[in-house]
Amino acid sequence: MSQISRRALIGGAAGAAAASFVLPRRARAAEFTYKYANNSPVDHPMNIRAREAVAKIKAESKGRVEIEIFPNNQLGGDTDMLSQVRTGGIEFFTLSGLILATLVPVASINGIGFAFKDYGQVWPAMDGELGGFVRAAIDKAGLHAFDRMWDNGYREITSSTHPINTPADLKGFKIRVPVSPLWTSMFEAFGASPASINFNEVYSALQTKVVEGQENPLSIIEIAKLYEVQKYCSSTNHMWDGFWMLANAAAWQRLPADLQEIVARNWNEAALKQRVDIRKLNDSLQGKLESQGMVFNKPDAEAFRAVLKKAGFYTEWRNKYGQEAWGLLEKYAGGLA
Repeated sequence: MSQISRRALIGGAAGAAAASFVLPRRARAAEFTYKYANNSPVDHPMNIRAREAVAKIKAESKGRVEIEIFPNNQLGGDTDMLSQVRTGGIEFFTLSGLILATLVPVASINGIGFAFKDYGQVWPAMDGELGGFVRAAIDKAGLHAFDRMWDNGYREITSSTHPINTPADLKGFKIRVPVSPLWTSMFEAFGASPASINFNEVYSALQTKVVEGQENPLSIIEIAKLYEVQKYCSSTNHMWDGFWMLANAAAWQRLPADLQEIVARNWNEAALKQRVDIRKLNDSLQGKLESQGMVFNKPDAEAFRAVLKKAGFYTEWRNKYGQEAWGLLEKYAGGLA
């Protein structure tokens, strides 16, 4: 098993400019040559495990399937790559369900605030009926979603002004959120002042005090050096986010059944290994960030969940997703609305 280090993850972005990771061409062309794109640095666990998977796919298919990897947004941003995988310009693409929701609204259901208490609830849900429900919706949108999601991690709140210990600490708090109604809705329910800002502008927005804080998994906080402009990190675990491995439906259907089995099995096995990598990485980063000056605290999630329930947040999103999808979420996460 490959060893994942913080140094490798952080340094991966620098190597992306040098070259994409493209498997060497055989003297005899493969029967199927497909592209896989993502937004992660070259040496992020996602790409390390993907390289292992495409090597196995090539070997097991006896060279019939060759997959080229384009990491680190080399083929465009998430919106661009989603468009390309829909039209067939890219055959495989990993995308957050929260962003995929622009095309498949129910895909963001895993990000409902304070729903999943821990990974013991996340993976049974996403590998089980809730994930199956979302995959069916993705299929109807003209994409094929593989069975196993890849991990991004739980999101935490950082601040330059004060730690977030209770829901009251969010009142009037100027926080950057992605351009997504789910994020805006949740933080407004806490009385915060969410500002939708693209990620490439987050550091400067924090540095110039346009916003006081932001929220992301620890790996992103480290990679983007947000510890330079943020003092406090509150381990809220307020949202869990993962990546769907997507395929262009027509490209997937072109593969004979025996090749589909090889590709699907290896993508799914890679996802399971990447989950372990990401969890270890995020678990190890608190000490690193503390050494860089960040102060950590662990709030009580139940207090935040109670505020969202009282504000009608869960009822609002239950109505948007529909009772069937919401029922599956609560089957694994417990009662919310």
